[in-house]
Amino acid sequence: MKFLQRWQSLIIACLLSFGFATGGALLTNLDSWYFNLNQPSWKPPDAAFGLIWSLIFSFCAAAGWLSWNSAKLQQSKYVYLLLYILSGVLNATWSFLYFQLHRPDWALWECLPLGLSVLALIICQWKDSKLACLLLVPYFVWICVAAALNWQTVILNGF
Repeated sequence: MKFLQRWQSLIIACLLSFGFATGGALLTNLDSWYFNLNQPSWKPPDAAFGLIWSLIFSFCAAAGWLSWNSAKLQQSKYVYLLLYILSGVLNATWSFLYFQLHRPDWALWECLPLGLSVLALIICQWKDSKLACLLLVPYFVWICVAAALNWQTVILNGF
């Protein structure tokens, strides 16, 4: 029975992670508004973003599964689940603010709670799964890079 539960939790972790990834992708509208923005010279090519986010959400699914199955307390499992959901919602919110509302300035402010939600996951999971925490480090680093890119876009375009 334990084996079956572990596989079920892996499926749930993947569905949640890639569900949020799909939601964010659907909110990402690369239209004429986006292509007319002045971008920093160090911005990666647009094609790289899909690969980067696919890796990050794969790491998130693995980290969620590891922390869920490593948690010694049932309460910890639900705290992790809520933090993952919060992070996913904040991630999708960033895409909505930036690409749908065309408000990179608001999206920039939203990077703070998003980054803090990932940092909270890393800190909270440390006692149960250090590997899960390490899998989330690229997510946190990428949010910092994305925030710097977002900030430069705000400056270059006078938002």
